[in-house]
Amino acid sequence: MDRMVSRRRLVQVSAAGAGVAALSPMLLRTAMAAPPPLEKKDKYKVGFSQVEMNNPWRTAQTASMQDEAKKLGHELVYTEAGGSEAKQIADVDSMIAQQVDLIFLAPRSEKPLAQAVLKAKDAGIPVILLDRDVDQTIAKPGEDYVCFIGSNFIQEGARAAEWLAQTMGGTATIIELEGTTGSSPAMDRQKGFRDFLAGTYVSEENLGTPAPAPSGGFPGMQVVASQTGDFARDEGRTVFETLYQANPTANAVYAHNDEMALGAIAALEAAGKVPGTDVVIVSIDGSRDALQAIVDGKLGATVECNPRFGPKAFETMMQYANGEQIETKIINPDRFFDATNAEEFLDEAY
Repeated sequence: MDRMVSRRRLVQVSAAGAGVAALSPMLLRTAMAAPPPLEKKDKYKVGFSQVEMNNPWRTAQTASMQDEAKKLGHELVYTEAGGSEAKQIADVDSMIAQQVDLIFLAPRSEKPLAQAVLKAKDAGIPVILLDRDVDQTIAKPGEDYVCFIGSNFIQEGARAAEWLAQTMGGTATIIELEGTTGSSPAMDRQKGFRDFLAGTYVSEENLGTPAPAPSGGFPGMQVVASQTGDFARDEGRTVFETLYQANPTANAVYAHNDEMALGAIAALEAAGKVPGTDVVIVSIDGSRDALQAIVDGKLGATVECNPRFGPKAFETMMQYANGEQIETKIINPDRFFDATNAEEFLDEAY
């Protein structure tokens, strides 16, 4: 049986006395109800499809993956999609053609890249998702891909909302800078933030989860404008300038990542405003620039989203190869940085 057939776990049923292989539709569905297996061996040829390299978070994530692969002696086939869904889908196709053993995928958006996951499965190649998930109505964890490794984005949004509500005394006019449209962190960070302010956030058991908001939420915390800045500093600055001009009474910003928050800080300073005083800002990621902005009094707080995936990613790959049961969602523990601890962790930030 060739490599592809064995990987896809096709079940051979021999006709009695005839040696004829047959595969019923029911057996096929059973055989395909789990991700393809990973042959146990010392070294692997592994694909890593990165979505883009437009900010320090992605740079740190890529370096962590490359460093860990080199440390362990694996061959890493690395691609970077430049923020293009079409390019990332083509990158996955290329990895399939190169017959990598496993693909680590950081998908740009949920729906299009779910189809790429299915193509990899059909080729007998297991996939582990990093940082972002795919649409689970199209590709299912534990069936079509091994697992998702990343942060709890809903929780991140709720933690940001909790801090902002407490800091603003329950009353604020908020501009929201959204991440990439259709991506799981953008959708979930918005949901967590808004659910907490609405009083509908359901507390979870993960480390650092805020308590549920008071019944009725915070009606005085109003998001008056929201638009994507695509997780980029320059675009975040441009979008914030437009939204702030249209909403000059806004006194708070919630940015889905530090880069857009730093863009908003630059825009405020250019407009003669004092970030941290005239407008209070909270964001997500925990970059070194963000922690420095907290120390400088310009950024109020940031929820950590740890980009150093290499050790956990390759550890999970080896556990899967060893036949261990893998949780379909592996959540990284994330810290929270504000004026009380930002300087302490500045040197170790990415």
